[in-house]
Amino acid sequence: MAYDNRAAVRKVLIITLLLNLFVMGLKAVVASWTGSLSLLADSLHSVTDSANNVLGLIASKFSSPQPDREHPYGHTKFEAVGALGIAAFLGIACFEILQGAIERILKGGEPVKISPPELWLLLVVLGINIFVAFYERREGRRVNSSILIADATHTMSDIWVTISVIGGLIGVWLGYQWLDVVLAFPVALLVFWSGWSVLKENLPWLVDQIAIAPEAIHAIATSVPGVINCHDIASRGVLGRQVFIEMHLIVDAPDVETAHRITEEVESRLEEHFRPVRILIHVEPPAYQSEQISFETGAK
Repeated sequence: MAYDNRAAVRKVLIITLLLNLFVMGLKAVVASWTGSLSLLADSLHSVTDSANNVLGLIASKFSSPQPDREHPYGHTKFEAVGALGIAAFLGIACFEILQGAIERILKGGEPVKISPPELWLLLVVLGINIFVAFYERREGRRVNSSILIADATHTMSDIWVTISVIGGLIGVWLGYQWLDVVLAFPVALLVFWSGWSVLKENLPWLVDQIAIAPEAIHAIATSVPGVINCHDIASRGVLGRQVFIEMHLIVDAPDVETAHRITEEVESRLEEHFRPVRILIHVEPPAYQSEQISFETGAK
């Protein structure tokens, strides 16, 4: 049976949502007090944090790994779709930051004003962001949740953004007004990189990229007594969450019962190595010959 981590994921997302809303409010208030473009961009980045948590809660609700009539392979790809939504939010934030910075350069604006109490508030924000990122990443790895790990990656970028903004505002406090606009550009690059990382991590799952090397599956299957060979091996899914394996198995069996017993042992060993896993085996007679282990182009 596939591992259902949705309850744990929802708990983490609710906690981080509340913290992100608090962080977003603090940044927005300080940005309005100071007129800082970089801090306004950072608060926009934090809006996506909260939106990502809401998106994650929706995706988690519909991402059950258990099959049903309409979804015989389960619903786990809903979680990957949610992670891609996070990447889309990051792309929008990147565009908004760059647009605001260019407008400030071309049209100018009011000088930024910052005070020590406002800087202390931003240090509180930074501390909360650090806690959220490490907490969410740890829980995401513990329960094998791509949406939590993706959201933690986003929050980690928020940490560097906030550090950059605080550094820039300290410079503004010392009289270097241009730092606020200049730092808006690396903020945008950090946001873009976070989105690209999330996209790169989750796209292979959605396009059914290989989950396990066919040579590893072949070695386990052929170690079972009675197995002559196996070929046309395919796998997809995410290790530790849900994997699907298909193969053709050539067995030395005089009857169906013996062939069934051999395939049961193959399934048991694969389950031991790659659980949770669903396996489909097509049994073939001893006289059948094929050396095509996988579907690699040019394989024989």
